[in-house]
Amino acid sequence: MEKQRKSDRPSQKYRSPFVTRWAGEKMLGIWSDDNKFKLWRRLWIALAESQRELGLDISEEAVEQLRANQNNIDLEAAANYERKLRHDVMAHVSVYGDQCPDARGIIHLGATSCFVADNTELMLIRDSLQALLPAVAAICSQLSDFALKYRSLPCLAYTHYQPAQVTTVGKRACLWLQDILADLEDIHAQAADMPFRGVKGTTGTQASFLKLFNGDPDKVKELEGLVAQKMGFKHVYPVTGQTYPRKFDWKVLSALAGLAISLHKMAVDIRLLAGMKEIEEPFGKSQVGSSAMAYKRNPMRCERMCALSRFIINNVQNASFTAADQWMERTLDDSANRRLSLAEGFLGADSITQLAANITSGLIVHKGVISRRLMAELPFMATENILMEAVKEGGDRQELHEQIRIHSMAASERIKDKDGVNDLIERMKNDPAFSSIKNRFEDILNPRSFFGRAPEQVTEFVEDRVLPILTGFDFDNDKTGRLRV
Repeated sequence: MEKQRKSDRPSQKYRSPFVTRWAGEKMLGIWSDDNKFKLWRRLWIALAESQRELGLDISEEAVEQLRANQNNIDLEAAANYERKLRHDVMAHVSVYGDQCPDARGIIHLGATSCFVADNTELMLIRDSLQALLPAVAAICSQLSDFALKYRSLPCLAYTHYQPAQVTTVGKRACLWLQDILADLEDIHAQAADMPFRGVKGTTGTQASFLKLFNGDPDKVKELEGLVAQKMGFKHVYPVTGQTYPRKFDWKVLSALAGLAISLHKMAVDIRLLAGMKEIEEPFGKSQVGSSAMAYKRNPMRCERMCALSRFIINNVQNASFTAADQWMERTLDDSANRRLSLAEGFLGADSITQLAANITSGLIVHKGVISRRLMAELPFMATENILMEAVKEGGDRQELHEQIRIHSMAASERIKDKDGVNDLIERMKNDPAFSSIKNRFEDILNPRSFFGRAPEQVTEFVEDRVLPILTGFDFDNDKTGRLRV
């Protein structure tokens, strides 16, 4: 056996972390060379079949050879041809022709490179969007369960990252869920309404196919419809240049960025809550948080989700500039960029959805910490209620307000500069001005009297909005998501 060259060893060449660490096998398979070139051959078969059905002089033997060799992809032979021809599509036409001598003269008949390249990319995008849906739906389902479970668990709400009022853990989860549900609907709509570039010829005029059918426009239209149907598309772009509109890529990558925005926001919230020891992502029994600080429970899943989400959000600019810079009917400076932006956009989206599914399947809630943090701040929030109750018992509103201000400043100083204890309630209990309600402070300080309709909002949102949408989606058998490293 020939000794393997050092440069051929995987460890001696750069490999994308999407391949080695993050993306799943299904999405990696969709964007593989093997899948792409098999789709090219499916398109050539569909074109030859349809042309024969519409009367062109193409033998059944030729079509049968194409079918028989559909999956016989020889990447080494194609690479050899491409080094000589400097054209990837013609390289694969040549290899296919070598394998199918009876069909050599009719492969790619009347077509341009974008017949296979662009239509294949649309199929890859369609399949990738569909592949994302189960995991995104699983995230929504798991967040729904989480929100309902904790719909009545009071916690501090924050504005400007400062304690504001009282909400519930479940209500906060609904803020994440609402955004991700919108992304689910957007991705589903794009997958369900994917256009096909179709059979358009070199600059989109279909002139070559019109000549093949001796000027019969109905045959040309029928040809395009047949090929689209064979490839699983309900409609085609009515007009194109040489390519399908590159603005479509921007639309698709924007949908992925929308999902990344939502998941990034959720991940940041969980990271902040983890820092306060209120809510944490799952943490493995043998997981190491830090190589130096053995006690650490770093939120590595959420941190990775934020990192990859930023990549996906920034990737939209690739599609934006590419669409804006298309010249006339097309220019080729889109090609190299799109080989990266489309594939890695979807590999990134797959990576973060699997992370999010894993995180939402096992969020850890520390009720004791949540309660202690809430009760440390609640006395300040309760002062207006205390004031109103004392006024009802005959107290002077202005005098009571001044006493609350004095006690609040003193309690705040103790919290910040002394022992951190909030003694505001004790101060007011010992103040004769509040003697009329001294025995009612516990009832006034019940957190459930401060969170309004939060539990009802959770129930109504999940039952009326979320669950009806989720009934239309199939989940993977395991909704907990994949975590490779």
